[in-house]
Amino acid sequence: MIAMKVNVLTGGPLACVPQSIFEQKDEWWCGVDYGAVELIDHKINPMLSIGDFDTATDEERLQVKNQSHQLVYRPLKDDITDTELALRYLFAHYSIDQLNLYGATGARMDQLLANLFFILKPEYQEQVERITIIDRWNEMRFFKPGCHQLKRNPQMKYLAFIPLTAVEGLVLPDEKYQLQRTDFDFSVALSSNEFVGPRATFSFERGILMTIQSCD
Repeated sequence: MIAMKVNVLTGGPLACVPQSIFEQKDEWWCGVDYGAVELIDHKINPMLSIGDFDTATDEERLQVKNQSHQLVYRPLKDDITDTELALRYLFAHYSIDQLNLYGATGARMDQLLANLFFILKPEYQEQVERITIIDRWNEMRFFKPGCHQLKRNPQMKYLAFIPLTAVEGLVLPDEKYQLQRTDFDFSVALSSNEFVGPRATFSFERGILMTIQSCD
């Protein structure tokens, strides 16, 4: 099976989504709940539409049904969000090497936290480093232990390192503000760092780390 890049649009505030994504019409798209309606409104037919579609009108639900290559309708609430259901389905049925998640930030704080914390569930440990959450101001990635290198997004100014769990042995050797080997027993935001060159290197020995490239 050929590995693929998939873009996922959830039903979050469209004002927080980079509008340039709707120019990527030839890429693979998944619409989550009202995100599927937004994709179709922007002339993108999703490879997959998934959710309960409780905020869509009858006409919009019919459009989603007719213009999606595949529809997974979940009328009942259970222990996961529609977004997590979509990612669980995608990783189970497709070979994905990169998943870009849009519409997952802004407005309700509980939904933002749900879209960050599911990363810590054991079932996603194999996919952690394949997921990127993107909005107009932020690009968030997740890492397991090892030595890693980030490529600078020229549209972003700042770089943050955020242990989502206890992290051991974090080293920042070539950023503007460097860090010698340091352990963190709890989650903390090491914010407002910056790239010095086109790439930044970091390493750690245990835990899950989130990086954020951001701009004002």
